[in-house]
Parts: sequence; C-alpha cells; structure tokens
Amino acid sequence: MTETTDTESGQHPDFRAPRFVGRRDETAALDALLEEPAVVLLDGEAGIGKTRLLREFLAARAERGYRALVGACPELRVPYTLGAVVDAVRDGVGSVAGLGLSGLGGALRPLFPEWADDLPPAPEPLEDATAARHRLFRALAEVLGRLDMAVLVLEDVHWADEATLEFLLFLVSRRPQPVSLVLTYRREEVPADSLLPRLSSRLPADARLVRLTLQPFDVGETAALVSSMLGDEHVSTEFAAFLHARTEGVPLAVEESVRLMRDRADLVRRDGGWARRRLDRIEVPPTIRDAVLERVGRLGPDTRTVLYALSVLSEPADPATAMAVSGLPDDRFAEVSAEALGSGLLRENRPGQWSFPHALASHAVYEAVPAGERRALHLRAGRVLERWPLPPVEKLARHFRLAGEAEAACRYTEQAADLCAQSGDVTTSALLLHSLVTTVALPAEELVRMVTKIQFQALPGADPYTRVVASLRAALDGTLTPRQRAGVFFQTGRVLMVAGEIESGRREILAAVPDLAPQSPEAARARLLLALPLGSARPAAEHLRWLREEPPVAPSAPRQDRLRQTSERAFALLSLGEEAGWDAARQIPDVVTGPGEAAVVALGHTNVGEEAMRWGRYEEAAARLARSLALAERHQLLDYLDSIESSRAHLDWFTGAWAGLADRMARLTDDDVGVRLKDRCEAALVTGLLLSASGDRHRAGERLRFAGRDDQQRIEAAAALARLRLRDGDVEEALGLTEEPARITVTGGIWLRATEVAPVRAEALIAAGRLDEAADLVATFVRAVDGKDAPAPRASAVLCRALLAEARGRLDDASTLFAEAATAWRALPRPYDAALARERRARCLLAAGRAEAGLDLLAEVARELAELGARADADRVTGSLRRRGRPEGLPRGRGRPGYGDRLSPRELEVARLLADGRTNRQIAEALTVSAQTVASQVRSAMRKLRVTSRTALAIRLVETGLVGSPPDPPTDDR
Repeated sequence: MTETTDTESGQHPDFRAPRFVGRRDETAALDALLEEPAVVLLDGEAGIGKTRLLREFLAARAERGYRALVGACPELRVPYTLGAVVDAVRDGVGSVAGLGLSGLGGALRPLFPEWADDLPPAPEPLEDATAARHRLFRALAEVLGRLDMAVLVLEDVHWADEATLEFLLFLVSRRPQPVSLVLTYRREEVPADSLLPRLSSRLPADARLVRLTLQPFDVGETAALVSSMLGDEHVSTEFAAFLHARTEGVPLAVEESVRLMRDRADLVRRDGGWARRRLDRIEVPPTIRDAVLERVGRLGPDTRTVLYALSVLSEPADPATAMAVSGLPDDRFAEVSAEALGSGLLRENRPGQWSFPHALASHAVYEAVPAGERRALHLRAGRVLERWPLPPVEKLARHFRLAGEAEAACRYTEQAADLCAQSGDVTTSALLLHSLVTTVALPAEELVRMVTKIQFQALPGADPYTRVVASLRAALDGTLTPRQRAGVFFQTGRVLMVAGEIESGRREILAAVPDLAPQSPEAARARLLLALPLGSARPAAEHLRWLREEPPVAPSAPRQDRLRQTSERAFALLSLGEEAGWDAARQIPDVVTGPGEAAVVALGHTNVGEEAMRWGRYEEAAARLARSLALAERHQLLDYLDSIESSRAHLDWFTGAWAGLADRMARLTDDDVGVRLKDRCEAALVTGLLLSASGDRHRAGERLRFAGRDDQQRIEAAAALARLRLRDGDVEEALGLTEEPARITVTGGIWLRATEVAPVRAEALIAAGRLDEAADLVATFVRAVDGKDAPAPRASAVLCRALLAEARGRLDDASTLFAEAATAWRALPRPYDAALARERRARCLLAAGRAEAGLDLLAEVARELAELGARADADRVTGSLRRRGRPEGLPRGRGRPGYGDRLSPRELEVARLLADGRTNRQIAEALTVSAQTVASQVRSAMRKLRVTSRTALAIRLVETGLVGSPPDPPTDDR
C-alpha cells in the first residue's frame, strides 16, 4: 500500500501545544489538601509533568480567587541565598507599602533593594549569623502572613540552597502555618546531606502532609497527548504503542519526539489519522537532550541565537532583555523570536516573559552554545543587567565570572558575598568567592585578597583547597613584583598547610618570607605558621626562632588580623610546650563582630582546646571546645562543627566517656566527600583506639593507619599501632613505627607530643633488649617535662620510669611508680590509662610474691576495664585471674541506666526551657545548676536529636511533639 504524507504534499501536521492529559487523582488530591495549610511533596523524574500539573491546577484555582506564589530553584553551581523564595515573592508582590510590616521588615533590604522606599529601616547588624538568618526568616514569614496568598510553590527543590531549605523547615514549624507549601523535586537528585528529607520525616505532629509521585503515561494517555498536538485527530494504536515504548511514557519525551518527527517528516496520514512510517525508518532519540538539540539544529542561526540568549539568562526574561543579550537588530529579532516561539522550544509563560518549557531544554541548549559565543552572551547579559535601576549583583557576579571579565566579576562577587554574609548565609558567601578565584584569571593582588576572604570552614565538600592552590600557582606565571610574588607564595603555603600538606606549605611560605612587607600581618603569620611543630622533624629551637622573629601586630591593623595573630601565637607557643601560651590564650575573646572574626576566634579556641588535651588540662580543653562550638553554631561555620566534634570525641576517649562514641565517629569516618581529611583522620584515630580496646585488632589497624595520614594525628596513631604490634609480639615492627615519632618528640624537644609515644617506644626498646637506649630516652623525656605544669606528659614520664624500673627487676620501685602513674592518670581523668597502669602494678606485685594484693588489684582493674567498655583488656585480666585460681567471670559493668537516643528527664527539662527562648544562663538560674552543666545537657540533646544548632533543636522538639510551637529562639546562649 502506498503511503502519502502531508509533508510530501507540501503540508505539515497542524501542530498545537499539548493539552493537559490525565492526572485526575493527583489534581483531586491537591484540591482536597489545600483547603487548609498543608505540605505537599511532589516527586517525579525529569519531564514527567510536575510543572504542568501545578500550572493547570493553579490556573483553575485562580479563577476562584485562589492566589499563589511560584518560584523555582535553578541548577547553579553557586545558588543565590533564598533565591527561589525571593523570586516567588518578587514576582507575586507588586509592593509591600500597604502590608503594615513591623520593624522586622527592614531585614529584607539586602534581598529586595527595590522595596527600599517601602520597607522599615534596616535593623542593627547582628554578630550572630544564625540570629541574622533567623531574623530574616521571621521577616519573610511576616510578609507571607500579611499577603492574601494561599500557597507557596517551589519547584526543583533538589537544587535548593541550604538557606531555602532551612526557611521551609522554619515555616512548617510555625503555628499556625502561614501558607501551604507545594514542593517539587527529583528523588534521585536529592543530595545525601540535604535537609529536604526532614520536611517529611520531622514535621510537627499536627501537620498535614502528602507525598505525590507522578508516574509515566500509559499507552492510552500517550495517544491522547499526541492527538492533542495533532488537532485532536486519531492516532493509531500501533503508533502510540511504539512511541510509548521508546519514551517510556514520559510526557516531555513524548512531546519532544513528536515535534522532532514532525520536523523530520516522519508522521504520515493513514486511514484518516496519524501514524508512523515503517518502524525501520524511524529513529527516536534516546534522551530528551538529544531530541531538543536535534530540533535546535534544524533552526536558522539567528533563531538559535535567541535560544542561546535565553539559556544564558537561565530564567524567564522579557523580550527587550532577550534581544539585548542576543545582539540581534530589532526587526531581525522580532522575526526569529516568532520562529523560536512557534517551534515550541520557547513559550510565553506569562505576558511579557519568555522561557523554555522545561529546565532540561534550557540546560541542553546552554551546553550546546559554543564556548566563545557563550562568553560573549554572558558579557552582554552582564552589561544589560548593569543598566537596570537596581542591578542584581548576584546575577552580575555569575555573568561576568562566566564571561571571564575579571574586574567586574571580582567587584560584583565581593558585593554579592558581603550581602550573603549580612543575611547570615556564610556558606553561599564562601561559595561565591571560591567559585570566582577558581574560574576567573584574576590579577595577583586581587586573587590574594579574594583568597584571604574565603572562609574555607564554611565550604561543603572534603577538598575545597586544591583548585584554589592551582589558581594561585597559575598567577605566578605572570609578571609580578617580588612583593606580589611573596603574597602569592604566602597564600599558597597557608592554604596548603590548612589542607594538611604541611611540608609543601612550609616550602611556599619560606619562599615568601624574604619579600613580605616587614611589619605586615602576612609577615607575622608566615613566621607563626613556620613556628608550628608540624610536618617533618625539626628541633624545637628552630620553631622557637621563627616565633621570636614574629613582628608585633600593628595597633592600626584590622581587628580581625590582630585576633588571628593573637590566636595563632597562642597555638604556636602551646604546641611548643611554652607556658607563655596560656597567657596568650587568655587574650582570645568570645565577643566578635561578625562571621569573619567568629571564624578566627572559633579556630583559636579549637586549637587551644586541642593543645590543652596534649597538656592534660581537660577541663580547659572542654571549655575551649564548648566556646568554639557556640561560635560555630551562631555564625554557621559548618566545617568547624566536624572539627569540634572530632576533637570532643578525642577528649571523650581520654576521659572515658565512651558511650555512643563509635556511632558518633561513624558519620565522620564514613563520609569521604563532605568531611575534611583532618577531621576524618581524628575520628579514625578515636575509632581505632576504641576497636583496639574492644579486641578488633584488624579493623583497629586499618583505622589507625588511615589516621596517620594527618600530621596532627600521625604520632598518636603510630604509638597506638606500635602498642598493637607489641601485643602481637612483633617488636621490630613496633620499633620501626616509633623511631621517627620518638626522634621528633623526645630527641627533637617537641616533648608535648611525646605523651603517647614515649612509653610504647621505651617498652619496644626494652623488649628488644636495648635497655640503655630505653634509659636514655626516658631520662631525656623526664628532663623535658620536669617543672612543667603539663599533667598528661608528666604522668607519661612517670609511666616510662615505671617500665624502666620493671625491666631492671626493681619490682618494688616499679610497683610504686605504676601506682603513682595511675594516680596521675586518674586525676586528669584518664581512666583507661589509669587502669592499665594499675594492671602493670598488679603484675609487679604478683612477680614480687604478693599474690593476694596483686589478685585483688587485678579484680578491681578487670571491673574498671569492663565498665569502660575495654572488652579485650578486661578479658585479658580476667583470664589472668582465672589462671591463678580466681574463678569469677567477667565483671559486669556498673553505672546509671542509659537513655540511648532518648532525652533524659533533665535534658528534656533543659531543652523545653531553651525552646521557650531562654539562654543557658537563664536556664541555669531556673534549675539552680551551673551554666556549664546546662551547656553540656544542650549539647547532649543536640547530639541525640541529630541537630547542630539551638534553633534546629527548638524546631526538632516541636517536630517530635516534645513541646508546642516555639517562640523565637534565643540569639545568645551566654
């Protein structure tokens, strides 16, 4: 039979926009739900029709006076702070003049500069980033509450920035809920660490939630969709089944395939309806992207330019803006834009606003724009947006960055980053700066200045450093003055040292030192960094020499520079075992004026806390880490939370607070994408120590070897590995593991880091029969710590003396020294080390013939080890008891009943008072306890409920039904 096609006769099928097909159940569910405030999560793969469903539903509701705000989260490498919410409010609200906003409304000025004349005055800046963000949320919620809007629709929330998701959590926790929320997303593209799942799993008990998942069309629905595009004429069942099989019933794929077939003349008329050509003559693109690009390729070059311009703008645009970006003359633009609209690749989604029908189409077109043309389009877009009455600095930053215009990109990125920081969004601020320095070739001085402003601790991901270092090194290829080169060398070295590449960083800083301005903050910091006893072995005297060369901080220097120098000097002095470091540490303040200072001070407290652990001042360590945690939470220094948590876990290992410790560390050790190497290594160290104590030597060894990848942990990790090897009888391996660490710490004068390695090195030398070397080591260590107010190293030195006395057969002296060591460890407290020292004393007593005293002591030690959770050690001691005629089984652990992940009664009481808006000091007064006790109980409640801030804790309490809707959480926890 001969087939005749309309295209062969010079005609094309009568194409129309596809009619809304199916989705009756979903539409009915939306109708029923949105009579009262609710939360709707609309899930479905790309192209499944989420946007079309909502557009049709809202259009039908609008006829009945139902008003909605609609926004979308763009797929941008650096999202805008609250971008989708801001766009939705901006598009749906003409003016806020008549809303009668309270003074809170002034907080909206950075987000809505066009409303400046109608908003209240800007409120006083807040030092606390969390408080600033919370104030912004309250202001936005007030706007939503004053508007006659029933629903807020946000599309593609899998791409939402963190601030947007936090705002949504904030909205659904308020009572009454201001508006209904309808959120669309693609389940498979939700990041693992996204807050989005909490919108469904942690809603308040009275919230109305529904999940809708759109399914692909069946064959009948596919036929109906195609028919609606072809003048409602009949579509053959065979053709519909063929198309359904090739597109899997995804509506956008069906539409694009039919349009492409029409362009190819692959549609034929047969028996009064539309059908396909023979199966072997038809090719259907495997992806929507391929279909879109083939259709674009069939258009003329000027029409493609219009599409390219809209894809570069990445959001709906008016024709005048699109024309200016395209660079086409008026008459030509009018002609080809009509063709673009007629092709179905563009649509007018509301009067005077053009966009692609789907984000997939926009992305496909953008990726197809030739690189040179793309840069030119971004440059024109930037020039156009610059002429707007209120230029959108975050969009200008993006366009000029992608255009490679260094000066403009730098200017607008810095403005946008500062605005984000003012709004409490430190993460986006850091992302903007990071994206700038890693994608645009900036002049050396501007590059150094921008790198200095990056708050690396706020950046997501395990490695935000490598690309920054690459950009800095590339800047050295230009013609620079010696001082400019020194500035680049210094920043490169600083970033490398922060990244854990100590020796590489030292080399860069050493190259910088001769040409840095003599009294500059950089000159001081360079010497402080070189003074730190990190990396390969160097005598303590060399590090102290750099410290003595440090120039004093100029009184006229910015406060942040002065704070940094104070904090880093304290860290350097303490790490070198200098008592003067404590005086310097006391100069680190708690009161800061913004996120930048907070980052410096929080890092200072963390570093001092870690050094306090090495000194054995555990109360000081806990207090410093608590202060750092408070600052990190208040100012959204996200990466610091992992660092502080790993350090607190390390402290908990020492002090015997082992309950739940392995579970806490699992999150850090198992995340090789979102957690920094340093923090993963410290968590691995703690995990390895726990596994060693429990008897899992193989896994302990794996964790400890991983921990050794970080300079700060490698000496302690080597000591723990050597201890395992000694228990296995592998003396040579133990000697090899401890040789360099002992040379660095004991011989090199970095005695503070010898606490863990000196005893195991001495034990290995004794086991190898090298008693004189062991004696020299112990004598050197004892001299180093003599007179020092360093309880942990002093306890370790006593333990070393005990080991030496035992090896020489002086059992009474050894017994006395082991008892002295145990008392010193217990005073810290370090109960595990105290128990092990008592075990050694018991064995000395047994060897000296004092069996009853030795066995009694061993029984006590077995009980102590069992209570701690040191199962392998407890089994070893219990086995000794049994072999000597003490038949008691393994002692049962004692202690208070545990609550697991449930809040204890006192924790719940504290948490409820916090949710009422009280500070730690106020809670302490109400409960007649210390503020430090309250802080500890707040941290415990946060850990159990898996939140990282006081605001999030208050919200979680509402979500779990433990308290009612909270007032505004406190902005100060002092």
